[in-house]
Amino acid sequence: MGLINPDFQTLPELFASVFNHYRENEIKFPFARKINGVYAPISYRVFEEDVRYFGAFLKHNGVKSKDRIAILSENRPGWYLADMAIMNLGAINVPLYPSLPSSQIEYVLNNCSAKAVIVSNMLQLGKILSIWQNLPELTLVVVMNRLEEAIEDVLDLDQAKAIGKKCLEEKPWFLDRAPVESEDVATIIYTSGTTGLPKGVMLTHRNLCENVKSCSSVIHLDDSDCGLSFLPLSHAYERTGGYYLLFACGASIYLAESIETISLNMTEARPTIIFTVPRLFDRIKMSILKQISTQSVIKQKIFYWALKTGEQYHRKIDNKGSVPKILSIQYALAEKLVYKKIKNKLGGRLRYFVSGGAALPQKIGEFFHALDINILEGFGLTETSPVTHVNRPEKIKYGTVGQAVNNVEVRIADDGEILLKGPNIMKGYWMDEESTRKVIKDGWFFSGDIGEIDKEGYLKITGRKKHIIVTSGGKNIAPMPIENLIADSPFIEQVIVIGEKRPFLIALIVPEFSKLREFAASEGIKAETNKELIENQNVLQIFEKLLRTVSRQLATHEKVRKFLLVDTPFTIENGQMTPTMKLKREVIISSYAEKIENVYKALNMVYNIE
Repeated sequence: MGLINPDFQTLPELFASVFNHYRENEIKFPFARKINGVYAPISYRVFEEDVRYFGAFLKHNGVKSKDRIAILSENRPGWYLADMAIMNLGAINVPLYPSLPSSQIEYVLNNCSAKAVIVSNMLQLGKILSIWQNLPELTLVVVMNRLEEAIEDVLDLDQAKAIGKKCLEEKPWFLDRAPVESEDVATIIYTSGTTGLPKGVMLTHRNLCENVKSCSSVIHLDDSDCGLSFLPLSHAYERTGGYYLLFACGASIYLAESIETISLNMTEARPTIIFTVPRLFDRIKMSILKQISTQSVIKQKIFYWALKTGEQYHRKIDNKGSVPKILSIQYALAEKLVYKKIKNKLGGRLRYFVSGGAALPQKIGEFFHALDINILEGFGLTETSPVTHVNRPEKIKYGTVGQAVNNVEVRIADDGEILLKGPNIMKGYWMDEESTRKVIKDGWFFSGDIGEIDKEGYLKITGRKKHIIVTSGGKNIAPMPIENLIADSPFIEQVIVIGEKRPFLIALIVPEFSKLREFAASEGIKAETNKELIENQNVLQIFEKLLRTVSRQLATHEKVRKFLLVDTPFTIENGQMTPTMKLKREVIISSYAEKIENVYKALNMVYNIE
């Protein structure tokens, strides 16, 4: 069936058409969340009523068209409810990552002059209360959790809905639909940025609606589908794909409890589609291989035979479009013995994963493809609403982010930068015309990413323009492909390659410590801490051997000459990663500046370079 209403021009139109379609349906539901250990659905009728009550409350408290209203919350029903209520009033949703510290929240709320903020719990409320005196425009705070005791000028969601319900009983016309135009700003999403202050990306109703329509023509969904939501809704990728797209097609959305419970939640929700990031596939692959390693020798042989059979099968399909009969029989047997059992652990109904947010290593994609699990890698930026490219279910090319979606034009500039054009391109950066002019020229959005397009229109991302390393020898090197080669090892959790204005490249590596400890136990290595572990000579040899293997695949100037193991992961909490899981290269390099300098000094002595 696809989109319930393929003609919607604004998000309120989208919401209204879906509610109208399913309001009387007692079987279908838009959202489900865990209550007392069991997934409990929320009906369309109840949810629509709650949206109306909360919208009436906001309007009663002075919220009007174009006001900025922030949401500071983890994924939960209240997030969707608040978003719909805000959109229906013609106001602007400003989503905030719940991981943000108070100082960054204060900057965003002041920058957009937020009138109200809706928070999830007492922890997030505490952040707002600590900075409220510095927010002159903020007049209204609502907390989704029930307040155990009264807090001045703060209401909880139940209290707010009760006020809204009373308003509508007294004035049934109170929520007569606000005139929302397609070119109105729907949301301002602050890009976390790997450098500098965050910028507010203004996305209009048209931007988001056109992107939903474009995605629906590639990823065919209907009300028999359901998704599992765990990526933050404050990220444009989850917002458009995992929320608006699924809702527009009548699919149900199950809320994962946390990143740690995804395996369990998959078996409970039995999703048909999951929007995710590459890190999840690393976890699943490691879990599969770890479990296989504990099986009998015969079961291990069957698994690796099935894996090889899958590789051969898909290679034949990709190259010739058909397979020999004997291989087809072997593949059917492998499906019964291996693939089906693995897919059952993912819920048993999964049609495909959609991967975005970061590069998917080609070998990871091919590993899952060989097990008959399809990953559709895509590409986009917050500024593009966000999806511009995605692999097609009927033809997946791992190592690429697929072809452009409908209505998106793509061009490669002379310097390799990817340029994009279409109805999904942002209106601009909030209160920042200079930055807007730098990235939008003659209607083209300059993405900052470097890429190439093959003869079938599949885009391959080869690097980030601002991350290009220029060595002291004048060589231009894109670090991403090298990092992907290194990160393919199960002993690697994170890596960045550096060498700006240096004669050689070196790598900063965060090992996969659980794997490293398994190795240490098998070798009788005693190490109390991560620091002791990475200083062990046998451990260092693992990484030396890895880099030698990787170097054979690289040009001389791309070879990584030395590495530095670090005992602490790059995280959001220590400021070395953005909330969208991108590494802040400059922050990381600055944090390890002295150790990096010592590595280069030692290298210079070896190579007699001043």
